[in-house]
Amino acid sequence: MLLYFLLDISRGWLYAGIGYVLLMLLVYFIQERFIFKPEKLAQDFQYKYDIPFKELFFDIEQGVRINGLHFYCKKPNGLILYFHGNTRSIKGWAKYARDFYRYNYDVVLVDYRGFGKSTGKRSEKEMLNDMQFVYDTLSVQYHENHIIVYGRSMGSGFATKVAADNTPRYLIIDSPYYSFRKVAERYAPILPHRWLLRYQLRTDRWITKVNCHTYIIHGTRDRLIPLSHSEKLQQLNPNKITLIRIKGGGHNNLPSFPEYHNFIRDILLY
Repeated sequence: MLLYFLLDISRGWLYAGIGYVLLMLLVYFIQERFIFKPEKLAQDFQYKYDIPFKELFFDIEQGVRINGLHFYCKKPNGLILYFHGNTRSIKGWAKYARDFYRYNYDVVLVDYRGFGKSTGKRSEKEMLNDMQFVYDTLSVQYHENHIIVYGRSMGSGFATKVAADNTPRYLIIDSPYYSFRKVAERYAPILPHRWLLRYQLRTDRWITKVNCHTYIIHGTRDRLIPLSHSEKLQQLNPNKITLIRIKGGGHNNLPSFPEYHNFIRDILLY
């Protein structure tokens, strides 16, 4: 009887182990479905907005084209390079251009590979290279001292890497993560994300190399990426990072708070 009992236990552990391995394989190969929620647009889709804009295309290499929107003023004070979150496309994200355009700033938003009209196979390395290509192209038209890099949620990692590798005027990151792995660990703590996750996005490493002043904006009631992520980021370089807490703010509603717009105004005008 004891032998049968031990065999049953061993068989149970074997099945559990096989199940765990299968789970890891499943997560590894389909993780992009959980990370990215793009809206795809037809190549002939026509954007329509009531402020002046033009459509941009950044040809990275054969088969890879990054689509963007450029909202422009007659005599801009500078440029906001806006990296959006992990959902939708610039068609919808473009509504936030007004938050900066009203202060006489040009705004450029771009879609990542597989979002909107942008094409190309995704990987962290290639996406980071794309954003650097965009920055290099825009810095021909705008002096770096007049460029402010803005990253929202997932885009905060890309924005921080661009700011670390260049010398923009400011970096602004909205509802950022300490690292993408920390977000994944919060929702699936039993998995070895250090080896499993193909998108690490180490904001914590890159932010220590940013030379310009950094402004972090985060809601105190953010349930998706808690405020603690931003508090830890600020602690990495407190003399160069200002943390702005939006009391009661969640992850997706900061622009509905007057305090958010007041801080954006103060950063841009002063």
